[in-house]
Amino acid sequence: MSYDTIVLAVCDGVAYASLVFLVAVGLTFIFGVLGVLNIAHGSFYALGAYTAVSAGLALTKAGFSPWLTFPALFVGAIAVGVVLGGLMEKLLLQRIYDKEQVLQILVTFAVFMILENVQRLVWGVQPYFMSEPLQLLGNVSLFGISYTAYQTLFLPALALIVLFGLRFFLRHTSAGAQILAVTEDREAASAIGIDAQKVYFITFIAGATLAALGGALAAPTTSLMPGMGAEMIVLSFAVAATAGLGQIEGAAVAALMIGLGRSVAVYLAPEFEVLVPYILMVAVLIFRPSGLFGAPQLRKI
Repeated sequence: MSYDTIVLAVCDGVAYASLVFLVAVGLTFIFGVLGVLNIAHGSFYALGAYTAVSAGLALTKAGFSPWLTFPALFVGAIAVGVVLGGLMEKLLLQRIYDKEQVLQILVTFAVFMILENVQRLVWGVQPYFMSEPLQLLGNVSLFGISYTAYQTLFLPALALIVLFGLRFFLRHTSAGAQILAVTEDREAASAIGIDAQKVYFITFIAGATLAALGGALAAPTTSLMPGMGAEMIVLSFAVAATAGLGQIEGAAVAALMIGLGRSVAVYLAPEFEVLVPYILMVAVLIFRPSGLFGAPQLRKI
């Protein structure tokens, strides 16, 4: 493996890991607080991408500055997370929090299937692509290799902001303390005046928004096609399981492991590219059934 290939593999891996982390951390954040494995999380990713691209393309078609495609990415993701996430939590999840986990999985899977068909009805099956954000930031030179600044600098920086922002929020704010209290013991938290239902609602919206943001930010780097949500939810589960369900910092480490492993496979053994994330997951779970950072007796965030 040549020096140039190593640099390219690392750049590819870090960029991919940044996107996967945004989606996986939303999934693990929801599970850590609500205890719900949300299969529909992949649909938030896909809908965030489609909504952001549609907004960005509409702006450029109307003659606005291409720089407005950047806020379009964030606005599209927030819209999907708040509107769709809020509706799903209010209308469905509130009814099944105390039900068996298998029912929760079946309900969220049903929502996923519905939203997959909604995507096809609204956007069809033709690929969508918006390259403006990628082109506007240009390229940077890393150890003599030219690579897009969007993937090399922008995506990893944003992933780090999300990681440390969540960490600070949970550990150094009163709202974060309420979330931690509800996570540890919902009944005790409610007894001291914490509105557990409000905590659940806000947490689910935040997690859904992170998934939609991952999709929106992935849009400038790939063509949007039907089925992209299914691929990402499976990969996000692999990251969450490798880290340990409910582990935010662990999700960052697992995403980086899987991202780098996948990118190395692309250059050395492309036929194993799809398998690498799951091989890593199985290898970890054989020796650590609760994940790299998980604790069998506790569900933490």
